[in-house]
Amino acid sequence: MLRYRLLLGPVLIAVLIAVSWLDQWLEGRPVSADVQRLLLLREPRLPPGMAIFALMVVASVLASRELASILKDKGIQASKRVMTTASITGLLVSCIVPSDWSGPVAAALVSSASVGVLLMSLLFYSRHRTVEGAVAAAGGTLLSFVYLGLMFGFVLAIRREHSVWILLWVILVTKAADIGAFATGKMIGRHKLILWLSPGKTWEGLIGGVFLSAIVGAAGLAALRAWGLAPREELPPAWTGAAAGVLFGLTGVLGDLIASLFKRDAGVKDSSHVLPGFGGVLDVLDSALLVAPVAYWWVELVHRAKW
Repeated sequence: MLRYRLLLGPVLIAVLIAVSWLDQWLEGRPVSADVQRLLLLREPRLPPGMAIFALMVVASVLASRELASILKDKGIQASKRVMTTASITGLLVSCIVPSDWSGPVAAALVSSASVGVLLMSLLFYSRHRTVEGAVAAAGGTLLSFVYLGLMFGFVLAIRREHSVWILLWVILVTKAADIGAFATGKMIGRHKLILWLSPGKTWEGLIGGVFLSAIVGAAGLAALRAWGLAPREELPPAWTGAAAGVLFGLTGVLGDLIASLFKRDAGVKDSSHVLPGFGGVLDVLDSALLVAPVAYWWVELVHRAKW
């Protein structure tokens, strides 16, 4: 497994950097009137986040299918099509709300989408005129809508309001905690963190992961400042990056444990085997899914602090 991680890990990071560069290159590019109408754009220019959104759609589709399989292993009749539709709906709600809409109207849109997803799932799972398992399956659909739609959508929310390199920094800081925890746990891990939920995690791994996340957080902000990859007014001092690293690292562990809860309840170890050495797409996203909303508010607060 370690060999596969060492081989595939750099590839995934390279893909993420390439998509980030493409996203920045596409931002503000002029488009034809037909494309403007197709994408429902207010201006004949591409908004930020187009490449990021495309990558998120692919990841959400794969992860929602894995989540459906986990629910099926638990005995819940979960349709991959319905689960995928729910997650994509959550992502779309995260990106189609215009920035000039009022808060109540935006909240009403999200609420309406959740109601629509619930009704769609209830109708689908009761289509054979049976009520058996319909409520549990509808609950699974809402889980996909929130977990892989709305929560994941915070990634796009960060990109819509800030530089793509700030988003990349958030993701790398989050995954640094995973890397640090895995390496430290393998080398010196002795004391189990939560044996009944995730037997492989140790307190030593947690400390090592948070420590590496803090280092990457501080170094990342310093690099963004030095290389001019983001507006200086959006960048707080480098030491705050260490604090963010601790926050993101701890939050990422909690996100990982939430995914472990899903899998342990269904009696499976990995969400799938599509990514050798990592498991499934959901196994890669689990920490970032919970960090995304936390990171959004952290970035907003430090931006408003006007360091």
